[in-house]
Amino acid sequence: MRLHLILTVAPLCLLLSQGAVPQPAEKDLAGRWQVKFTFAGRRDMNLIFDAEAKGAGTFLLLDTAADSKPENSPRPAAWLQTTNDRMGFSGEVELPIGDCCRETGTLIFKGKFGSSKSISGKVIFIGSTEEEENPVGFRAMIGVFTATRISPEK
Repeated sequence: MRLHLILTVAPLCLLLSQGAVPQPAEKDLAGRWQVKFTFAGRRDMNLIFDAEAKGAGTFLLLDTAADSKPENSPRPAAWLQTTNDRMGFSGEVELPIGDCCRETGTLIFKGKFGSSKSISGKVIFIGSTEEEENPVGFRAMIGVFTATRISPEK
């Protein structure tokens, strides 16, 4: 019996010591992400999120400038990765509101990793326009987002 146990366990220990058993991939936000987001009753919008080291990053809005063109330069953003595969990132942006107007505000993404290459969750836009009837005190929109990793950390 002992010989059988040794013959069964010894090869497994050897594999583990040599690193032959694959380890789960670390889910890290750092890198470049294609983010698609939408608010209820509105068209989809897209941005590139570059998550740099130590919580810094940038947003490049792809279809929110005049005539649905990309913006000319990235905007500063910040991110935080917490426990349980959860993360968040945010930044100040200017989004179209309807067909005629634009509004500056804070775009906040809160989500969870589906894999090391995908994230999904909720998006909130808090505008700069005051609305007394809104509990937040400002115009706010809530929606959903998905993000796909384009490239790993720089």
